[in-house]
Amino acid sequence: MSIWDKNEYCSETFESEDLSGVEISSKQFEACKFIGCNFSEATFNRCSFVECEFTKCNLSVVNIEYSKFSDVVFRGSKVIGIDWAKGVWPRLLFNSPIKFYDSILNDSSFHGLSLPDLVLQSCIAHRVDFRDADFTSSNFTGTDFSSSMFEKTTLSKVDFTNATDFDIDIFSNNLKKAKFDRFEAIRLLGCLDIELV
Repeated sequence: MSIWDKNEYCSETFESEDLSGVEISSKQFEACKFIGCNFSEATFNRCSFVECEFTKCNLSVVNIEYSKFSDVVFRGSKVIGIDWAKGVWPRLLFNSPIKFYDSILNDSSFHGLSLPDLVLQSCIAHRVDFRDADFTSSNFTGTDFSSSMFEKTTLSKVDFTNATDFDIDIFSNNLKKAKFDRFEAIRLLGCLDIELV
């Protein structure tokens, strides 16, 4: 199946497609699977993805201009350098429209988004911008947050079990009922002017 054949795709599988640098415009994908596809530096312009799954795909620096995502899962994929704020998100969300498992999200941005129940499970999320966003009740278990930014972020009821290298100011973020590993929670004291011995 070629991605250029039509504008609407339902329950199709795309495997090992190389679409790096191309613009994909006004396409609708429902219950589709993308396996081992290369979308690096591509543009999804006004596309819609509903109940789709990307497995072992390269989506590095993809531009998601005005595209919609609903119940989309990324597994073992490179999802690097994406500004998720450029997508179109519903005002009322009951669960996260996107989920990431064992994926790399370095240098991406979720700035200003409201994505309750977001899943970032066993991911690498270095230098990611989570500022001014709402991730209430999200699952951030096992994720490496090295050099990521949290400021004025709602992280209430977020599960950080087995998460590492997060630097979160307890005064400028909402951490009510968030869950942390006992030893990693010491990182939360970094914003205090104290000496641990």
